[in-house]
Amino acid sequence: MTDYKKTLNLPQTSFAMKANLAQREPGFVKQWQENDVYSAIRKARAGREKFILHDGPPYANGDIHLGHAVNKILKDIIVKSKTLSGFDAPYVPGWDCHGLPIEHRVEKKIGKAGVKVDFKTFRQKCRDYAAKQVEGQKKDFIRLGVLGEWDNPYLTMDKQYEADIIRALGKIIENGHLQKGYKPVYWSVVGGSALAEAEVEYQDKTSFSIDVKFQAVDQAAVKAKFSADSVAGNVFVVIWTTTPWTLPANQAVSLNEELDYVLVSAGNELYVLAEALAESVMQRSEIEEYEIVGRCKGSELELQKLQHPFYDDRQVPLILGDHVTTDAGTGCVHTAPDHGGEDFAVSQKYNIATLNYLDDSGIYRENVPLFAGEHVYKVDEKVIAVLKEREALLCEGKIVHSFPHCWRTKTPLIFRATPQWFISLTKSNLQSKVLDSVDKVDWIPGWGKARIESMLANSPDWCISRQRTWGAPIALFVHKQTEELHPRTPELIEEVAKLVEKEGMDAWFDLEPESLLGEEANDYQKVTDTLDVWFDSGVSHHAVVNRRENLSFPADLYLEGSDQHRGWFQSSLKTSLAINEQPPYKAVLTHGFLVDSSGHKLSKSGDNAIPPQKVLQELGADILRLWVSATDFSGEMSASQEILKRTADSYRRIRNTARFLLSNIPDFDPSKDLLPPEELLSLDAWAIARTAELQEALKKDYDSYQLHLLYHKLHNFCSVELGGFYLDIIKDRLYTTSADSKARRSAQTAVYWIIEALVRWIAPILSFTAEEIWAALPKSDREETVFTAEWLALPEVSADLEYWKLISKIKSSVNKVIEDQRAAGAIGGGLSANVVLYADNELYDAAEKLGDELRFVLITSGARVEKLDQATDDACETDLNELKVAVAKASGSKCVRCYHVLDSVGSVDAHPEICPRCVTNIEQGGEVREFA
Repeated sequence: MTDYKKTLNLPQTSFAMKANLAQREPGFVKQWQENDVYSAIRKARAGREKFILHDGPPYANGDIHLGHAVNKILKDIIVKSKTLSGFDAPYVPGWDCHGLPIEHRVEKKIGKAGVKVDFKTFRQKCRDYAAKQVEGQKKDFIRLGVLGEWDNPYLTMDKQYEADIIRALGKIIENGHLQKGYKPVYWSVVGGSALAEAEVEYQDKTSFSIDVKFQAVDQAAVKAKFSADSVAGNVFVVIWTTTPWTLPANQAVSLNEELDYVLVSAGNELYVLAEALAESVMQRSEIEEYEIVGRCKGSELELQKLQHPFYDDRQVPLILGDHVTTDAGTGCVHTAPDHGGEDFAVSQKYNIATLNYLDDSGIYRENVPLFAGEHVYKVDEKVIAVLKEREALLCEGKIVHSFPHCWRTKTPLIFRATPQWFISLTKSNLQSKVLDSVDKVDWIPGWGKARIESMLANSPDWCISRQRTWGAPIALFVHKQTEELHPRTPELIEEVAKLVEKEGMDAWFDLEPESLLGEEANDYQKVTDTLDVWFDSGVSHHAVVNRRENLSFPADLYLEGSDQHRGWFQSSLKTSLAINEQPPYKAVLTHGFLVDSSGHKLSKSGDNAIPPQKVLQELGADILRLWVSATDFSGEMSASQEILKRTADSYRRIRNTARFLLSNIPDFDPSKDLLPPEELLSLDAWAIARTAELQEALKKDYDSYQLHLLYHKLHNFCSVELGGFYLDIIKDRLYTTSADSKARRSAQTAVYWIIEALVRWIAPILSFTAEEIWAALPKSDREETVFTAEWLALPEVSADLEYWKLISKIKSSVNKVIEDQRAAGAIGGGLSANVVLYADNELYDAAEKLGDELRFVLITSGARVEKLDQATDDACETDLNELKVAVAKASGSKCVRCYHVLDSVGSVDAHPEICPRCVTNIEQGGEVREFA
């Protein structure tokens, strides 16, 4: 008996796309490194138009978390998509290497600099630690499939980079934007250093909430202002504060000149309060019986003296300031210029100086009465006890409020007036230039523009000095008497930069001033402060983008998380305007924070953390990359084990589609088997035309960074248009027609073009899978790696896309009826059935046009179309208004070769088990097919 199976062109799956890609991905990484694929890409795109995505440097401390992975994958997808579009898109990764966290890590290991170990040794240990962290993170980033200049990244601790940090500072000085000032800044008592706004995050904190009485010195004068001369009782101005520790530094009480103030009589005391807040103060003080005995404007009380609540030798004035509001408190604001920006500003108007009561560690100095040696974190209760003892406390309570914390140490910050270096936003009109430049940048999503504008509009002068050991130096000489910079500062900056290029930043700290200043050295002192790490990374446009020959300024794109509107986006913009008077980027793309399926922020130390290393091991990088592309990253990005599992299911659909396409072209040689467009069957021409149409849509999605839209189009194409329609139909032609027949070669031609396009589409996202497919494709003059390929130039074909779209709808509706009948036990499956379509209008015309091909499209053994008014009682309704379908069990025998059930099976005596069509495909050169 003939073995008809041997005459079939069954798919060949053993040659490519093996299972367990996750375990085989490291092999691809090794291959890419050994073959230096990144250099091959650069060579392939040499001379093309550039696209520069500048990498925002992650901090070199600890293992990467899922947020790092998302960021690097997004960058890699975009860079690879630009390469696919023909751009020369180099990617230079970087790391932020200076700063407090590394210093703390090293302190724990070897002790504090200058105490347990000398400063130079300490800095070298910091450098060694950062280098180790860079190597660990780099390994994980490479494992994600990210291609880049990994052998030559930029590190802010590289000698060249440190020298360029100093040069950037010099440019900013030349352009008139640096100044030294003494004013309150955020101060980390744990870190012992000033901080900038970008280093501040807000967390809930429980604080004391107290109302304090300041007794008027000239009782009669204050009563007279309220026209309450004859009212009995001592007059007190009441302030409200949540920072009792600042009361030792109190030097005034601020009022608003336009507000209405009242004199409230309660018992034998009189309280000065803003009228709008008087009732709320009485309520929290639990004073039920009180009376308003007078009114006046805040302006009338200016310069009246008050007695400090616990320092008998100090009287403080009532002063006027616009910062006083009726949002909360009493309308009378405790003013300590040492500990608040608004306090400092209003005090300057009245020539009230600072006291400098706290040292760098938040300890009250020895000259502070009552509280010498106390720490600000622990002194509140003692201050309140003293107030009670002096009968100056009106009421007390607790309040939970949003409070500034150090983003590195996670500890509460204080405001503290200290001498610091600032980039002035008002001097030389820098702030308005920065704000104007926002309009020149494309902010993606659009809300990013409003976000950064609001931050810039309220941005104070940028404090760039830090009192740290591990940081780039503020390499300046200041006159000991005048505190002016040396007149040769630009020249000296360059001399120091050249030294740092050779020896690193120790060259500055080891420098003897005489070596540069000669006899002038006695008149100048060397600045020992270090620079804010946000300055380090913020000048990467100067030290990297504008320096490296393969890059170009300004960058086309900066891409980071939304928190960088207050961080790197802002520091880069300010420094670039201060240096170059233009933005460092043409566009800024922002991705959201990671949350779990319940909307809670993913925490590296929390129960909902998802270590990327675990995902790589269990699922593979391509699953992680696909999840990133499938997620709308313009908002919060939901991640969980269940979400990743669903992503893995979607991945398998795309992968299995590719496997099927590849498995049906092992005997296909494009150089001789590819059919020209005019010889293609209609359905195959449609498949190529639809592929070309989709490719244009995907190009637009890549260009607009709409990766989640791209993902849905791609997944739908694989699962619905190919898997549910086209590939389902052509299986019969691929398997049963003669190997070299036009019917089969036409289908293979379409399959070949589809897989050639598909592999390019997915390469930026599913990089490992794409490279695997690329290696399995029919060999021709193709590149060694998919990453040097460009968008496929698909052949122009004539195809009625709308017609086949309608046929697809008809097929879907018929499939539902067949499935219902199969579930009811009436038939065994599509090929065991004959169907009659009853239709009208365009549905009838479309189905009737297929003729005998209708059964192959519907994958039934028999099919015909009739007018809708001829529908029999057994015809079933469908989801199309003008279509009904009748399904009946096919009569005849089952062809053992093509599985169609036909009366004609066995009609050829020599082949009693197969149908005449199969006989033709075996013995007579193959059947003739013209349509589907």
